[in-house]
Amino acid sequence: MTVTTTKDESDGGSPRPASAWAPLALPVFRALWIAQFVSNVGTWMQTVGVQWLLLAHGATLVTLVQTASSLPVVLLALPSGVLADRFDRRGLLVVAQVAMGAVAAVLTVLAFADVLAPGALLALTFLLGCGSALMSPAWQAIQPELVGRAQLGQASALGAVNMNLARAIGPAVGGVLVAAAGAGWTFAFNAVSYLGIAVVLLLWKRPAGASVPATEGEGFFTALYAARRYIWNAPGVRRVLLRTALFIPGAAAVWSLLPLIAGDSLGLGSGGYGLLLAAVGIGAVGGAFLLPRLQKLLGANGVLAAGAVAFGVVLAVLATIHVTWVVAVALLPAGVAWIAVLSTLNAATQTRLPGWVRARGLAVYLLVFQGGQALAAPLWGALAQGAGMTTALLVAAGLLLLTAVTVPLWPLYDAARIDPTPSDHWPAPPLVYEPGPADGPVLVSIVYHVSPDDRAAFAGAMENVARSRRRTGALTWGLYEDGAEPGRFIENYLVGSWAEHLAQHHTRQTVTDQRFEEQARSFLLPGTTPEATHAFDAALAAADGHRPPGPPAADASPASETRQDG
Repeated sequence: MTVTTTKDESDGGSPRPASAWAPLALPVFRALWIAQFVSNVGTWMQTVGVQWLLLAHGATLVTLVQTASSLPVVLLALPSGVLADRFDRRGLLVVAQVAMGAVAAVLTVLAFADVLAPGALLALTFLLGCGSALMSPAWQAIQPELVGRAQLGQASALGAVNMNLARAIGPAVGGVLVAAAGAGWTFAFNAVSYLGIAVVLLLWKRPAGASVPATEGEGFFTALYAARRYIWNAPGVRRVLLRTALFIPGAAAVWSLLPLIAGDSLGLGSGGYGLLLAAVGIGAVGGAFLLPRLQKLLGANGVLAAGAVAFGVVLAVLATIHVTWVVAVALLPAGVAWIAVLSTLNAATQTRLPGWVRARGLAVYLLVFQGGQALAAPLWGALAQGAGMTTALLVAAGLLLLTAVTVPLWPLYDAARIDPTPSDHWPAPPLVYEPGPADGPVLVSIVYHVSPDDRAAFAGAMENVARSRRRTGALTWGLYEDGAEPGRFIENYLVGSWAEHLAQHHTRQTVTDQRFEEQARSFLLPGTTPEATHAFDAALAAADGHRPPGPPAADASPASETRQDG
């Protein structure tokens, strides 16, 4: 769907940032947002029920609830990303919702039967975490289908609002329900809450051709390697991951230490802790409302720097002031900063990934995000226990301020330079026979004729082409100049199989790749075009009976026919 920006008549028609709530005007996004909110509330209600049942068995088992919930994301993020790029993402999400509903139903039955042992409770919580890990990359990957590219930032912010509101409401409602009727009813509500998302997904009428990602015949480990290769050769994506890895450890101190701040520093009970979480949630709602204006005023990098500074100041306040209302007020800008930074990073990841590898790239982002929190949380707890709460919070504040300082050194790259829209601009390779999908490796050689005066400029432009080749499948790449003919360049790159080279042709090229190629070809001598050949392993060619021996037939096009392949 196409989204257009509005014009502000007061400033001569310059683009005005779209409303923070604009994605909610889209019926499918709105229905999924509401269903997700109900499900998130159910998840937090169930967490309260699980912790309540484990209280009698000691604090250690209570802390294992968070481990059982988050560990599957760390273990399964990458495999889940592969599945979401290989199969119908909507179908995968529906299966995950139904499976989690079934696990929650089992929890409900065992709880009402009063036979829910601690081991079974943690095991079933772990299975629910596995379902969440399975759906996370697919859920993120379908967002560009729900909203336009220009609204991904607002959609990401609304997703964070959803989670933070549920974090504020769910524990409070769950606590009341546990006290009034028992933990089993929180499990029952959670089981039913999964059905809403499944129903909306099943009723969603998707655009033609969007239902199933291109599998390209990739094996599981081949798909994992393709994702690693893509990210390694995508500087824009790597920079987003770096900024995420720098921000999350310091910011995680709020989530890991806030229960201790509420109980030990402020002397609050569970209700007071819920109010502090609500303050963060209210700040997150305000952050979603302010985000478009902040991004227009500061830009993406300015938002990252300002968010880190604001979060660091909040941590310093929590470390030095122990007045409940001051802490609650200080947590409001923490919610604003949290949602501003994470929405900016999430949208930056979304806008830089093409569809064929989007879920796998987002899985890596989620791994960095969730893994950073999982690793940092126990470290902040240990530091607070060993050196004191004040020291731990001040160290985290200093780390965030240092993170802000690094933004000018390692900023996000300009998103306007990146367009992951598919581009099928390569013609079919002309060969005298049809290779099998597993035939390979394939050596692609392309000859360019460049003016002697433009040799250096051409070689520089080909550096971007090299990254493009590696992102889309090249195992090796090289550019060589003919020693007998200056200005005659030969590009060689090796692809693992014929199937993967066809994937380069038909599903992996983007508008950005096309721009890089056009920039390099602008230095070609007038009247010349690239000349491409495809060569296969000689030993395999000799042993392969379906390859025609001798010269090609008279009506066959030679494999070295001049063409533009990349």
